[in-house]
Amino acid sequence: MIIFGTRGYLYQLAILTMVCGWCGNPAAHTLRKRVTKFTLFFVPLFPFSTKFATQCTFCGGEQQIPKEQAEQLLAQHAASQDGNPFGQAQGQGQGQPGYASGGQGQNPYQR
Repeated sequence: MIIFGTRGYLYQLAILTMVCGWCGNPAAHTLRKRVTKFTLFFVPLFPFSTKFATQCTFCGGEQQIPKEQAEQLLAQHAASQDGNPFGQAQGQGQGQPGYASGGQGQNPYQR
């Protein structure tokens, strides 16, 4: 008898502050990665599905996003965690915390 199946793994990649598409409130969102792996005799062998999603901590609304957008959000989060408390690049003026400076079309609540 061969026992096979799937198992899901959920990874929390980051916590981002942005405006929710569901409720419209500026709130923290968790960036999550869900990986489904094929298992043989309860041993995970290889992943066959990877999905990314953001979930609002205010209303609980969840939105699936493409891999490219998830990587972009993760890169923005990593850039804001460089040790500067305002999340700005060195050499720029001090701005209001939590607001992106410059760049048109940016979400003002996203770091």
